[in-house]
Amino acid sequence: MHLQTTVLLAGFLFVCYVIGSLIWELLFSAARAVPGPLASRFSRLWYFSKVREGSFHHENIALHERHGQVVRVAPGYFSISTTDKTVYGIGSKFPKGDWYQGWKHPSPERWTLFPDQNSKRHAETRKRFQGLYSMSSLLSYEPYVDECIDIFLDKLSQFARSGTSINLVHWFQCYAFDVIGEITYSERFGFLDNGDDVAGTMAALEKSMTYSTLVGIFPKLHQYIYPVMEKIPGSGAAGRTYLMSFVQRKISERSQAKQDGAYRPQARGSGDGAAPQDFLDKLSEAQQQNPDKVTPYHIFMMGLSNIIAGADTTAISLSSVLYYLMTSPQAWSKLRKEIEEHGLRERRATFKDSQEMPYLQAVLKEGLRMHPATGLPLWRVVPQGGVQIGDHWLPPGSNVGVNSWVAHYDKKVYGEDADIFRPERWQEAKDAGGERLKQMEANFMPFGLGSRTCLGRHISTLEMSKLVPEIVKNFDLTLGMPKEEWKTVNHWFVMPEKLPVTLHCRNAS
Repeated sequence: MHLQTTVLLAGFLFVCYVIGSLIWELLFSAARAVPGPLASRFSRLWYFSKVREGSFHHENIALHERHGQVVRVAPGYFSISTTDKTVYGIGSKFPKGDWYQGWKHPSPERWTLFPDQNSKRHAETRKRFQGLYSMSSLLSYEPYVDECIDIFLDKLSQFARSGTSINLVHWFQCYAFDVIGEITYSERFGFLDNGDDVAGTMAALEKSMTYSTLVGIFPKLHQYIYPVMEKIPGSGAAGRTYLMSFVQRKISERSQAKQDGAYRPQARGSGDGAAPQDFLDKLSEAQQQNPDKVTPYHIFMMGLSNIIAGADTTAISLSSVLYYLMTSPQAWSKLRKEIEEHGLRERRATFKDSQEMPYLQAVLKEGLRMHPATGLPLWRVVPQGGVQIGDHWLPPGSNVGVNSWVAHYDKKVYGEDADIFRPERWQEAKDAGGERLKQMEANFMPFGLGSRTCLGRHISTLEMSKLVPEIVKNFDLTLGMPKEEWKTVNHWFVMPEKLPVTLHCRNAS
């Protein structure tokens, strides 16, 4: 009887909470005029359920088409359709929201660059390490990328000769992971050798991402759930713990090898025989020069960030570009013609070559526009004084964010055919000049915005710019599914479920 009474009381209190929240939102909330789904007015559960389904990027676009520039997705959470400079511009006073807490270890001393809500610490850390990610610095790693491309192309040739159908998404992941391994540790992880998920790294990252994305919607629960979940094999928290252990092991192995005198960097390419310093060596050198500002934790944190942010995003972008090229034969032919006109039929394209090929750059840009790697709003907290966005005033403490998918599919910016892959739109806007190109560039955000733009974006650019021409010039690809079956799962990164292809070598006899 006592249990029954308790259950009834709990149910009654829940109903009272729902009704009270709805009354508050409808009558007293400062942002009560902001439209959105009714369920989003009194609970985060509506938003949680939509994110959990894995297709919120499509839902988000539809919400803005239905309701306009500002849409409520949960109490105090407002999705916006434009890259507002007040929110995201350099010097913005809008810090990252609590959703990002799910992306870090619950311990206050364990932080990483991507989810850091401490704007001052983030700015100092970014300034300290951004030189490692500059394009001029990364170009020294071009031989590392070439080595991975050689292995990848050899695998594709084997598949072409055998007539084997492959999932290109998976093999792009293998390529991107091995490149990150080379750049960070001068050592491939070995994904490209057999296409295996080495030590379960891919699975660990996927589960960790799903956990972080969902728990971030209820961030106060993170500190209680994580210690339990990390002890459960196969859980997202356990996946994150595995990745942290993996990075720490790589750092310890390098340190021990140096102490034993056994560390010998391997030369790459056809230069003077010297091996470029990898990230780990550069970080270690920086620590020796300034141990107060570059600590052992900084070395660990930056190594972890490279793996978490550097592989899947590139694999997603490559998958998108190749999918849209395969389903746009005219674009494929036009790109192949440009590659051959630049004299690249018999030699490897350098990064410098790729920058001198306008249609290749338009193809890459349009692929990133059509399918940006991230698919949830980039939440920021409204500071004291509130903010006016469009017709709505949002009170301080609110979370406001733009989703790159919403920005990239804005027909007022990219035209009525914004949902069609058409690389020519970028050259047309450039030829027209003026405000249109400026607006398109302002809304283009595949790597984030403002001071929080992805630090590793040049790594991805380097990998894509060199690999795409090699695939297009060396192979004919046939998509092994109807165009309409291109499906994705969005748990922060919008990962294609599959991209089955068969290949034919163009130079085959």
